Amino acid sequence: MDSSSRQCIQLLIAVTVAFFIAFRAHKRKSLNTSGALAGFVVMALHIFVGSRFGAMLLAFFFTSSKLTKMGEDKKRKIDPEFKEGGQRNWLQVLANSGTASVLVVIIWVLTEGQDKCLNSKESGLITFFIGGVIGHYSCCNGDTWSSELGILSDDQPRLITTFKPVRRGTNGGVTKAGLLAAAAAGSVIGVSFVLLGLLTTKCGFDIALKQLLVIPIATFAGLCGSVIDSLLGATLQFTGFCSVRQKVVGKPGPTVKKISGVSILDNNAVNLVSILLTTILTSIACLYIF
Repeated sequence: MDSSSRQCIQLLIAVTVAFFIAFRAHKRKSLNTSGALAGFVVMALHIFVGSRFGAMLLAFFFTSSKLTKMGEDKKRKIDPEFKEGGQRNWLQVLANSGTASVLVVIIWVLTEGQDKCLNSKESGLITFFIGGVIGHYSCCNGDTWSSELGILSDDQPRLITTFKPVRRGTNGGVTKAGLLAAAAAGSVIGVSFVLLGLLTTKCGFDIALKQLLVIPIATFAGLCGSVIDSLLGATLQFTGFCSVRQKVVGKPGPTVKKISGVSILDNNAVNLVSILLTTILTSIACLYIF
């Protein structure tokens, strides 16, 4: 089978899988209409470029969607950003996958559609960009797991900048359970990359064995991304307590007492900045490690 025929089949598989997942997510209210359309494009792109990238995206999407639906009654009372079913729109989809989408396109151009192992000796540039995708989804998954499980934890949240106890739902509030969840979430991304890589990439035994280091790297990236997100949330994102609604809120007002932060970044902007920083740091780490 020549390369053009193989790519046509790969494109057909990518479009089919992406369509069914986006349709299912829309039906289950994980994504609204705009989110489903954006999700379809992003998923099809990742799966077409490489199964490892599709695996990381889907590991993030399925696990985070499942956790978002856990404990909805409790989250509804606490979380100022709560949406029924955790429904996401196109902006949130792109905030969580836009950077990675650009990176996988660059990787596709550099590799000419071939799956490549992380190997700086062969190509530092390809290794750098693949590392960026790993860091991207480790951060996204780590932040989501940390937020969704941390808010349900019985641990007392503490503001990451002062370690003082704060109300649940406070931006920048962390718990031990949340930080452990972030690390675990990163490891899931690492495992999905490695497992699919064993099936789809061809490289020497030593190089293939070294790919296992992706798991601890992704684990650390998940934790690092969550910490960066919390630091940004505690300082550049406003959190207050509304005396009328008796609830933590994300906007200042006459009945709102400030808890932390200033109104510079919203939740999407905080996510984007933490993703970019974690992506860059993981890219550099992979360049030197591999």
